[in-house]
Amino acid sequence: MTTNNGLLLLDKPPGLTSHDVVARVRRILGERRIGHAGTLDPMATGLLVMAVGPSTRLLRFAQSELKRYSGAVRLGVATDSLDADGAVTDERPVPTLTTDQMMAAASTLLGTQGQTPPMVSAKKVGGKRLHQLAREGVEVDREPREITVSEFTLAPTDDPATWRFEVECSVGTYVRVLLSDLAQKVGTVGHLVELRRLSSGSHHVDDALTLRQLDEMVARGESPLRPPSSFVAHLEAVELDADQELKMRRGQQLDLSATFDGDEIAATGESGELVGILRRREEKWQPELVLPPSTDPSHG
Repeated sequence: MTTNNGLLLLDKPPGLTSHDVVARVRRILGERRIGHAGTLDPMATGLLVMAVGPSTRLLRFAQSELKRYSGAVRLGVATDSLDADGAVTDERPVPTLTTDQMMAAASTLLGTQGQTPPMVSAKKVGGKRLHQLAREGVEVDREPREITVSEFTLAPTDDPATWRFEVECSVGTYVRVLLSDLAQKVGTVGHLVELRRLSSGSHHVDDALTLRQLDEMVARGESPLRPPSSFVAHLEAVELDADQELKMRRGQQLDLSATFDGDEIAATGESGELVGILRRREEKWQPELVLPPSTDPSHG
C-alpha cells in the first residue's frame, strides 16, 4: 500500500460521533494523523471529508466549502437539542400548511444572516464546550455568527407534521437551528429528525466509502485515498521544474514567469505530485506549505 497521505471521503453511519469515526479510520489505516473538515452530530449521516497523514495540513482548504444537506423536520414538538436526540421541551399544534406556505417561510431564511449556536453543540465558550455546560444546567450568552443559506427547499410527506428538506449553506451553519426557526415562522415549533450531508464543495457522498468498504479495501492492499492535490483543485496551479521544486523544498522564494490572480497557488512537480502551496510576496512566491515527496509518484 502507498504512503498514507491524501484525501478520504467517508460516509458516516448514524450513532457515531465524528471523533468515533476518526478513531476507527486510524485503526484501519494504521495512521494517527487524521482530521476532518466539518463535524456531523451522532444522529447525522453522510459525507465526512477527511485528511490523512501530511495532508492534514491542507484541511483548511476543505473547511470553507459550501455544504449541502437533506433530511426531515418534525413540526409540533421542540427538544432541548433541536434534534431527535434531545428531550422534549414543548408541544404545540401544527397548522395546516401547503408547500407554497412552507417555501415562502423558507425563502425568508435565505441569504447572509446571523445565527446563534445552540446550547447543545460542540462550540467552546470560555474553554468549555456548550453541550458540557448544557448538561450542567448552565446557559450562557452566545455570539451570533454570520452564515449564508443559498438554497432551502421543502416537500411534504404522508405525515402532515413531517416535511422533507434540502439546504445548501455555508460552513458553520447549524441546520437544526435553521429548521427550528422555520417552524416558528409557520406558527409552531419543530425539531430535526433526520440529517444527511450530501456534499461539501466538489466532494459528494456518492463517491464516499462506508467504514466497512474502507476496511475491506485496505485488507485487499488497495489505497482508499485520493491524492493531496484533491484538496486544492479549486486553486490556480503552477508546474515547477526540478530546480524550482528543489528551491521550494528548501524554503526559498521563487520567481515565476506566469501571472496569477490569487495570492495562493498550488505548486506541482513534473510528475504531477502536489509539492505544496505558494503565497505571493510582492513580486515573488514564498513557500507557505511544503508536503513530503510521496513514495509513489502517481499518488500526488
